Amino acid sequence: MSNAFAEESGPFGIPVDAALAADARERLAAVETLLLESVHGEDPLLTQASKHLVVAGGKRFRPMLVLLASHFGDPAAAGVVPAAVVVELTHLGTLYHDDVMDEATVRRGRESANARWTNTVAILTGDYLFARASDLLADLGPEAVRIQARAFARLVRGQIQETVGPADDADPLKHYLQVVADKTASLIAVSGQFGAMLAGAPSHVVDTVTSACEKIGVAFQLSDDILDIDSEAEQSGKTPGTDLREGIRTLPVHHVLAGIGSGPDDARLRDLLVQDLTADDLHAEALALLRAHPAMDRARADLRRWAEDARTELLTLPDIPARAAFTGLCDYVVSRTG
Repeated sequence: MSNAFAEESGPFGIPVDAALAADARERLAAVETLLLESVHGEDPLLTQASKHLVVAGGKRFRPMLVLLASHFGDPAAAGVVPAAVVVELTHLGTLYHDDVMDEATVRRGRESANARWTNTVAILTGDYLFARASDLLADLGPEAVRIQARAFARLVRGQIQETVGPADDADPLKHYLQVVADKTASLIAVSGQFGAMLAGAPSHVVDTVTSACEKIGVAFQLSDDILDIDSEAEQSGKTPGTDLREGIRTLPVHHVLAGIGSGPDDARLRDLLVQDLTADDLHAEALALLRAHPAMDRARADLRRWAEDARTELLTLPDIPARAAFTGLCDYVVSRTG
């Protein structure tokens, strides 16, 4: 970043140009206003259920990517803020559906919509948010509609692939990474794509931002995989080993089962990882063995590679404060697991 710019703390505590940070705060406020307007309807229950997760907060990570990417063109372009709302509404809609499928009772520190009302209300609320996103999207042009539709198809495909698991003749790790790319990274990629495209950035810039954001999206999920195993509750925001207890095979588990690394307790750990780990004693044993296994170092190396690949692409973009913010995200996603 040029020394001509003052810096201050931006998203996730990343140092960013002061002018960029000020612009992001202003536009995020506009995003928040439009987000609340978009979920307000004539039916009181639908409005209340729709606002349930909006007012619960969240990092607004995807809208922030839209806003940052817009600085490769004209950040004041009319479609930028609505696009940021579109991606957040889409993301929130998936959370309502996820909580029903996972039978979750808490989301963002609050009672989940399905627990507070019913599964039916939660599903319909998610559908309503998708509809509201589509309404905003219609004003952004047919290309934006096509991009969103294809990303949504990837989201659904990723969820189905995760639900049914890999085929008998498939590589479980390759299957898992494809699920991550489709279910998580696809909408993060669209966030960068919308921001750059609707701000009028050159097509090669749009393509680069899109590709780098997809890699950042994969890296964020891989870092979550590591944090779920190797962090304490106050760092990750959830009970350590939650995925393990729920039988979700994340990156380190796949590495163990694939024979990555070796140690005296390998056979015992592999045996545990194919069992039901809801019992506290078995869960604690598996978590301790997994934390000490070489597969964790392999997972961290994978995370660094994804982040570095994103950085390499980003460094081909114009040297502006927004690029520094994006590369700062690459640093952040790695450092959060340190």
